[in-house]
Amino acid sequence: MLKNPVAIVTGGSRGVGAATAKILSANGWNVLITCSSSIEAAEIVAAECSSKTAEVIAIKADVANDGDCIRTVEEAINKWGRVDALVNNAGTTKFVWDHGNLGGIDAVDFQKIYSVNVIGPFQMVRASKTHLLNSDNPSVVNISSIAGIKGIGSSIAYAASKGALNSMTLSMARNLGPIRVNAVCPGFIEGEWLKKGMGEERFEATKQHIINTSPLGKTCSPESIAEIIYNLIVASELVTGQLITVDGGVSLNL
Repeated sequence: MLKNPVAIVTGGSRGVGAATAKILSANGWNVLITCSSSIEAAEIVAAECSSKTAEVIAIKADVANDGDCIRTVEEAINKWGRVDALVNNAGTTKFVWDHGNLGGIDAVDFQKIYSVNVIGPFQMVRASKTHLLNSDNPSVVNISSIAGIKGIGSSIAYAASKGALNSMTLSMARNLGPIRVNAVCPGFIEGEWLKKGMGEERFEATKQHIINTSPLGKTCSPESIAEIIYNLIVASELVTGQLITVDGGVSLNL
C-alpha cells in the first residue's frame, strides 16, 4: 500500500472536477478521475496533474451504470490499495430555464438527470464504503448546487435532482459515520459548460448581474469550489452532514 492518500473524482475532465484533481495532486494525493465521454480531455488533466509525488489516472466510466461504479473503485484499489475520499462531481442537466414550461421536461429527462445526479453518487458511495472505512479520515463530498436549495437553475428536473442529492447527503452523514459526508452547493460557476448551456449573451449578462448585485461582487470559478472541496476533505474532521453554499452571497438576494 502506498503512503499517499487516494481520492476518486467523478466527472474529472473539466471544470470543478479537473480543478479538484489538480489541488489534490498538488498536495500529495493520488487521484483517479472518471468521465463518461471525453476520455481524451480527462487523460490530459491526468497528465497535467501527475508528478514525482502524486499520480493521477483517468478512466471512462458512467456513474449511472452500477457496474462502472464498482469498476472505478476496483481500479483505485488495484492501483493504490486504498480510497480515502470520494468526490461525486459528475452531473448532467437539460436546459429549460423557464420552470413554468412543464412541457419542456418529460419523464425520460427526469430519469436521465436523476440517474447521474442522484443514483450515480449513491452507487459510488456504496461501491466505496468498505474501503473508505479503512481510512483514518474518510470523506465524501457531493457536488450539489444552490438550485437544490432555492428551486432555481437550468431546469426544474435539475433543481429537483440536486434537492434529492442534498437530502441523501444528510441521510448518509447520519448513517455512515465515521465517513464524513457533505455537499458543496455552488452558485454560478464561470466555465464553458454553463456558457454553452446558457448561450453567450445570457451567460455574460448573468455574470455581470451577479458582479453588480451580490454581496461579494464575485462569481465562482472551478478553482474556488475545488478549494472548498479540498478543505472539507483534509481539514474539517468534525464537519459532516453540511450543505455548504458557495456563491458569493447570491442566494441571499433570492
